[in-house]
Amino acid sequence: MTGINDWIDREVKGNDVVLFMKGTPQMPMCGFSGQVVFMLEKLGVTYKGHNVLSSEELRQGIKEYTNWPTIPQLYVKGEFVGGCDIVREMFQSGELQTLMTDKGVPVAVS
Repeated sequence: MTGINDWIDREVKGNDVVLFMKGTPQMPMCGFSGQVVFMLEKLGVTYKGHNVLSSEELRQGIKEYTNWPTIPQLYVKGEFVGGCDIVREMFQSGELQTLMTDKGVPVAVS
């Protein structure tokens, strides 16, 4: 499975913000993915979404890549931030916006 691992690694490191999710940003296919999309859009962050339902290899590969069992998974500037619960807590406390700003990711909300 090194092929998918290399691809995931390039996506994570080659984009400022990447969300591996069920469905697409335009049409999330689970509530947790939808919540993370909502939070990123509320902050006005530009991000790249990948639908793990499009490929079983990707769905398994992303779990192995981070050793994190659940989807969605958010990455900022090559670093794994967390899943829905962690992202929600960070969003509610203002930490998510601070993380984006500290990493040089433009946010539209102050």
